[in-house]
Amino acid sequence: MKEYLLNNGVGIPVLGFGTWKAKDGEEAYQATLAALKAGYRHIDTAAIYKNEESVGRAIKDSGIPREELFITTKLWNDIHTYEEAQEAFAASMKRLGLDYLDLYLIHWPNPKSLRENDAWKKRNAEVWRAMEDLYNAGKIRAIGVSNFLPHHLEALLETARMTPAVNQIRLAPGVYQAEAVDFCREHDILLEAWGPFGQGELFQNPDVQAVADKYGKTIAQVALAWSLQEGFLPLPKSVTPSRIASNLECFDIELDTADLEVLKNISGLAGGAPNPDAMDF
Repeated sequence: MKEYLLNNGVGIPVLGFGTWKAKDGEEAYQATLAALKAGYRHIDTAAIYKNEESVGRAIKDSGIPREELFITTKLWNDIHTYEEAQEAFAASMKRLGLDYLDLYLIHWPNPKSLRENDAWKKRNAEVWRAMEDLYNAGKIRAIGVSNFLPHHLEALLETARMTPAVNQIRLAPGVYQAEAVDFCREHDILLEAWGPFGQGELFQNPDVQAVADKYGKTIAQVALAWSLQEGFLPLPKSVTPSRIASNLECFDIELDTADLEVLKNISGLAGGAPNPDAMDF
């Protein structure tokens, strides 16, 4: 699989397998194993998903050499200090059964409990410092953030020694966060796209179906091709082996300019882009 080059020189597969909502146990284990067997080499999980142990077991049982894989997990909102971040990382590594991580992300920019007096800024600076030290110790190959808008990134960069390599945000046809996209591109921060299919609405949209029919592909494959042509890194998720494999059949699609715009401007996706400053997390 092709790779993007992160701002620290590390290569990252251009498409990853998402495990959000994959239940711990057989569901997460079998889905991750099916993805690895199908050809995925980039697996994305998080502490809050509560499935790191099952994902780690699938990684081990796949038999794929560790150096061929790119594994991501994330730091959740209940971690506020440098010491807690170090401990949370160690706990995730134990659950995953790994001795190093490819990418570690701050999962959310502003936990609800820290919004008064902008306490989230201090928290982010603290946990980021811990992540920088883990990176410098060789325990993580790259560090980044998730769901950060420009003002969250600006605050982080005031004290950061390293610019985040990645910002994982909601991006899909019809969900294009222009300000965040522009900011990240200006700062050489790769955009990962969670929810690349929306929340199911794309599959009932006649305009999207028309584009898919034109290229002889599925809606999911066309949505992933759109994301890749925009320079994003999509993270499709599924627990169905046939769909997991089918989603990889997106690399031979070359959408023309008109179709890229049609997909970019699709309307009616549920929820739109989330507002991290208003979420009850």
